[in-house]
Amino acid sequence: MESGDQVKEGSMEKQVFGEPVWAIVELMGRHVVAGEVSEVTVGGAAMLRVDVPAVEGEAVACTKFFGGSAVYAITPVGEAEAREAIRRLKVRPVHIWVVPDRPALPPSVSDSEVLGGEGF
Repeated sequence: MESGDQVKEGSMEKQVFGEPVWAIVELMGRHVVAGEVSEVTVGGAAMLRVDVPAVEGEAVACTKFFGGSAVYAITPVGEAEAREAIRRLKVRPVHIWVVPDRPALPPSVSDSEVLGGEGF
């Protein structure tokens, strides 16, 4: 912004740093979310809050918080475009990671047994 430019009422700067704005947010790890975006302070740190509404049975409403360093891009869009992105992205409140059951490892072998006795 040049020195003569003024921030107009309703501009992107006012919306992102003041009131919530509908947007598509691109994050580290090729993760993308869409929803109403605002800036909040959590534990003394500025964070991006994304409120993802439920849309026609495709997604469950949730709120996600992201640190500024995780954000690559914020694309402001209208509510209709954000809701369509939510339908396509299928954002989930929590990703469940399941660790498969594995057999127990055999008892460990001591260093002295591996190296052929004591005094190695």
